[in-house]
Amino acid sequence: MFGSRVTMLRQSARFVASLLATLLAAAACGQALKPVTIVRGLAHPWGLAFLPSFDSDGRMLISERPGQLRLANTKGELGPPIAGVPAVGAVGEGGLLDVALDPRFADNRLVYLSYAEAAQGGVGTTVARARLDANGLQGRLSELQVIFRQSPKASSSVHFGSRLLFARDGKLFVTLGDLWQRDDAQRLDNHHGKIVRIEPDGRLPADNPFAGRAGALPEIWSYGHRNVQGAAWHPTTGELWTSEHGPQGGDELNVIEAGHNYGWPVITYGAEYGSGRKIGEGTAKAGMEQPIAHWTPAIAPSGMTFLTSDRYPGWKGDLFIGALRGQILLHLQLDGRRVVKQEPLLQDLHERIRHVRQAPDGWLYLLTDSDDGRIVRLER
Repeated sequence: MFGSRVTMLRQSARFVASLLATLLAAAACGQALKPVTIVRGLAHPWGLAFLPSFDSDGRMLISERPGQLRLANTKGELGPPIAGVPAVGAVGEGGLLDVALDPRFADNRLVYLSYAEAAQGGVGTTVARARLDANGLQGRLSELQVIFRQSPKASSSVHFGSRLLFARDGKLFVTLGDLWQRDDAQRLDNHHGKIVRIEPDGRLPADNPFAGRAGALPEIWSYGHRNVQGAAWHPTTGELWTSEHGPQGGDELNVIEAGHNYGWPVITYGAEYGSGRKIGEGTAKAGMEQPIAHWTPAIAPSGMTFLTSDRYPGWKGDLFIGALRGQILLHLQLDGRRVVKQEPLLQDLHERIRHVRQAPDGWLYLLTDSDDGRIVRLER
């Protein structure tokens, strides 16, 4: 009798512990998230950068694909278009793309922009930097300097990339699409389907993997990419992680290594649009990297970030990716380089999520991709 009572108490304790764990898990799940619109009325916002003064005034820079750069704040105020932005080729997927601040922005006021630029021979992705003079939400760019141009230009309206991010050593990484010149992605004499690494002023680092190699462009860091529109540094390892659009299926999550070949279009988990025919030689080949994860049907992954704040209990260190076609924020739990769980968030938002970034206040901020785009803060 006594033994049975002990057994019942133990079972009851286990039940309570299990219930508590379930409740804690439910509290941390996506259903508890509250998307709060901060700013709306943006024209296909693409890039987002937080000013060093964000903690005091909530100011941030937003690029809009048609060619506008604006300042906004967390009070919901949106400034007019900033003067001095270069002309962009706003056609198809092209236009004004990413925006990033120089690591020494507080001293030099330098802002970096990537954009589709039209010139003789077609279009390509260009990177420029300029000095930002701002008064509240009014701003002007001056001393514009082009520091990189994708070469050669191509007749294309798709696959421009392009994310900008600075490494810890101050080098600038630029992700580039293949401009629909898929076979070029396997060649080292062009910038199509590449990630490049340059100095902040456009000079070429002497330690790039193909520096000094005959027939190779020395700024290339990795190749065999289709269209990389998401990139983030792993907060612990310092590795470069990217999200990449596949064709019909085969979207990829990759860890980028210097000089490595990521396979496109020789290997892919996707297929030709419409016909569904195989592309290239299959899904694997010696000397070509495998993705950490891949998605079929396609979710169209775009901007991404690792969470380093304590705003969302249990999620610190996890990866978040905005999805355009999927219209979700994808939450990935990781074990090293292995994805152990995938959780779609914000399905009820019914919006294409172009970008996600962690702000200095620790919250995640999203950009929704439409002609009435929004900045959304993800609260709990």
